[in-house]
Amino acid sequence: MESLMEVERVQLAKEEAQTFISLVSAQRKILYGIAYSYFRSETDALEMLQEATYRAWSKRTSLKDPQRFAPWITRILINCCNDEMKRRKRLLSVKTADVPSGDVMVMTSDRKLDMEQALDGVKLKYRQVIVLKYYRDMTLAEIAEVLGKPEGTVKTWLNKGLKQLRNKMKGGSAHGWE
Repeated sequence: MESLMEVERVQLAKEEAQTFISLVSAQRKILYGIAYSYFRSETDALEMLQEATYRAWSKRTSLKDPQRFAPWITRILINCCNDEMKRRKRLLSVKTADVPSGDVMVMTSDRKLDMEQALDGVKLKYRQVIVLKYYRDMTLAEIAEVLGKPEGTVKTWLNKGLKQLRNKMKGGSAHGWE
């Protein structure tokens, strides 16, 4: 009798894993696109997708409404990307602290001609909204749900982000240095 219960428990666990895998698979292109928009690298995007999948699997019991899986895992992916961006920023600041300040200056005038490069110069929270809106075709309501922010905040971030993007495309800062 106990062996039969164990077999049923294992079967339920397998079914849960299969369901989870199929839900992630259905979202993989969208998730990959979002991660790629952050890092512009296939390797980094796949790594973030893997990290987000791991975190989602670990926290799967916290998902209250299975119908909301897509925004839930998208939010997890965005958090993974933000965490990695912060980690890289910390590493970069540690590395550049060892270099004399005159050697760190970078020209950006060439970058401003390219839309994706200009987008890199937009503040992260604004860039997230622009990417979700224009690269992933999400509505403002969907973006608000994914980011866990009010729709009015998302609208404001979109407008500010587009303004920053326009400024970057026009020539950005007065000296061409960032």
